[in-house]
Amino acid sequence: MRERLSFHIKRDSALHRLNPLTKLLLVLALILSAFLTPFYWTPHILAILVIPILSVIGRVGREYLSTAFRLILPAATFLFLMQAFFHPIGKEIIFAFYFLDMTLESLMFAFGNAMRIVVMVSAFTIFLLTTHPSELMSDLSRRGLPGQFAYVIISTLQILPQVQAKAQTIISAQRSRGLETEGGFFKRAGALIPLIGPLVFGSLVEVEERAIAIEARGFTSKHVKTSLHEIPDTPTDIFLRWFLTTLIAASIGLKLWLS
Repeated sequence: MRERLSFHIKRDSALHRLNPLTKLLLVLALILSAFLTPFYWTPHILAILVIPILSVIGRVGREYLSTAFRLILPAATFLFLMQAFFHPIGKEIIFAFYFLDMTLESLMFAFGNAMRIVVMVSAFTIFLLTTHPSELMSDLSRRGLPGQFAYVIISTLQILPQVQAKAQTIISAQRSRGLETEGGFFKRAGALIPLIGPLVFGSLVEVEERAIAIEARGFTSKHVKTSLHEIPDTPTDIFLRWFLTTLIAASIGLKLWLS
């Protein structure tokens, strides 16, 4: 079941049980491996093989595929077309459409970059689906991260779900008052005007209320904070973090050595 203020989906899986810092390092390792590796097919293998396997392990395959088809693939396709047609490299033209030329080199360059974007966004998507923001904040705070930085991270992760939830509430309220929110394009566009005001002002009020709430809970206190919910950190997590750190260092070192 999806939580109201986050993308997190509560499931019992090996990926859910990992420590949030371990999953964060996994995301970083996937992204750096896709962008820094000197081997052309590495991001393709990560996107086609590794990412789907991780979604299955995390038991969020259906939600990941839904996000991929609605968000990730359209964005990657747009980037691919822009770079394939407008990146001026190569002379071997394989496709021409009026003034647009696609060369073999630009095609390979665009395809590689598009797959890197797929890996980056997919890795973060799986991380958000399997990690609750409050667990991430608690674990980072326990490790010594200042509360201000932890709050910025959790607010960033929650801003889109909060806006979506508030927008749905406002739309339901407007419908109950007789506002037409369905139909053609122009009718839907007109229905956005009564939505913008309450959405913006409501978000500003929530920011103030949250600031008051966290201040009342001693957010800026210098004393050591405790938590009712302890985030597990197993030997498996420690081993995986060392392995991922080594993988990240190897990717950076290999890039510097071959550049």
